[in-house]
Amino acid sequence: MSMGNNYELYKVFYWAAKTGSLSQAAKTLYLTQPSVSHAIKQLEESFGFKLFYRHAKGVELTQEGTILYSYIEQSQILISLAEEKMAALKNLDSGELRIGGSDSLFKHYLLPYLEQYHQEHPGIKLHLNHGTTPETITFLKEGVIDLGVVRMPIVDNQLEVKETFQLQDCFVAGARYESLRNKVLSLEALLEQPIILFSRNSRVRMAITELFESYGYSIKPEIEVGSVDLLIEFARKGLGISYVTREFVSRELEEGSLFEVQLDIPLPPSHVGILTMRNMPLSNAARAFIQLVK
Repeated sequence: MSMGNNYELYKVFYWAAKTGSLSQAAKTLYLTQPSVSHAIKQLEESFGFKLFYRHAKGVELTQEGTILYSYIEQSQILISLAEEKMAALKNLDSGELRIGGSDSLFKHYLLPYLEQYHQEHPGIKLHLNHGTTPETITFLKEGVIDLGVVRMPIVDNQLEVKETFQLQDCFVAGARYESLRNKVLSLEALLEQPIILFSRNSRVRMAITELFESYGYSIKPEIEVGSVDLLIEFARKGLGISYVTREFVSRELEEGSLFEVQLDIPLPPSHVGILTMRNMPLSNAARAFIQLVK
């Protein structure tokens, strides 16, 4: 006999043994007493021995029934725990959310959303995986993260992209380059200055390189750094002109420790997107976060 095909029989046995009464088991399971008696009889016939002693006050387990009950009781406890866990996951009372993205997007863009999400769902554990766009895509395809937050464009048939936010990149400088404030520079004039760019494999670096090449120029940085914080700090210290996201330096621009270097060409905006695996189901925790960001 397959236990998987006879779960209802074991459930009847469990409640009859637990309550010591076939009528009480029937009441608990919303069955008739004859149905309960028939289920017990089926189990006894399949095993070839009695599971209960019947008496006027109810039923009592035989030695064989006691052994069976010790196993069935454990399974019922596990099933109950599983049901409670599934309910908790559905209600976002527990679970985890794994997000991939760059340090700068986590700090300057996602932090308010993460804070709100944590306040609304304190039972959900947050796991943040830092990396470049290519690394985030790899994390997603390997199942390390549930979703990635990256700069677009992303073209990959395995991925689904939801656009969420627009950012504007710009060149900024500190007090050492005060003479450039309020001037409009050509690309050629800008390239006469020391330029500070993000590392080569970043989406921002690729975009500005392609833009300059479209105008017939090659942008070669004096300094390359691996974080937005260093781009900002190096510009403040006067080590060169940094290419950063305007929204990430709003405080510095407002207080005057940095100013935006104006160019005679427009710098196109960039877009942030949420990546998920196409045709793969999302957890409730992931869906709730995407809905919050959108």
